Amino acid sequence: MHKLESITENIRRNFDARTTARDKALATARQLTRACSLAIRAVHRSEAETMIAHLAEARSLADALRADLTNHPDLFYAGYTQDALKEFVEANVTCALIQGQPLSTPQELNVADATYLNGLAEVVGELRRRTLDILRHGYSAEAERLLGIMDDIYSVLVTMDYPDAITNGLRRQTDIARSIIEKTRGDITFSLRGEHLRKEAACPLSQTREIDTWRAQVIAIRWSCTLTCWIAGGLPRCFWRWECLRWPGRCGVITPTRCMIGAG
Repeated sequence: MHKLESITENIRRNFDARTTARDKALATARQLTRACSLAIRAVHRSEAETMIAHLAEARSLADALRADLTNHPDLFYAGYTQDALKEFVEANVTCALIQGQPLSTPQELNVADATYLNGLAEVVGELRRRTLDILRHGYSAEAERLLGIMDDIYSVLVTMDYPDAITNGLRRQTDIARSIIEKTRGDITFSLRGEHLRKEAACPLSQTREIDTWRAQVIAIRWSCTLTCWIAGGLPRCFWRWECLRWPGRCGVITPTRCMIGAG
């Protein structure tokens, strides 16, 4: 049985090495996720230098994570590792889109295709957050631009009709992205309509006073002309038809020279 003992001893050493690698990968994955979240927060706050620093830190942590798990592919493709790399994709893509920079490819980020697409799907939520921050200060064309990007992302994701075993649950992320986009579209529409209503309601007070003054003058002229016509020969036919305002002096009672409107 001495051979069994050597076999189990080798297995134990292998398990110890894998456990050590797993624990280290978990710690690195947590640090990577934190660096990515700080980079996203910085871009929302327009803190460019802080964003660049956190993105650089995230890239170094992602490289370290891949290097530590080179001999353990099963741990590298485990859920917590790919989730951290998905956050890495989300941070890079979000910062690039908000700042109007070109997208990084999966090869540039050194991530799997499925991980890249899942990270891209979560970018939609960050773009909605950015859009709502913009709309709090009123409607802006930047909000429309971000909505267009969200539509472009969804139009790509919806075409990835493959089993979840290949895409790592991309279909569910695509459905969530669609719901977020429709909510954002409604928010932008309400903001745009509200902007139009505010512009329509922003009639200058001087214009309102001019309209009121004109109405008062019309009423005064009508009643003055009617009184003149009454004295001259009775209530004119134009009293109810306002003909004195349209055709001065044609009431048939007095001449245009005696009509107040005609004289005016």
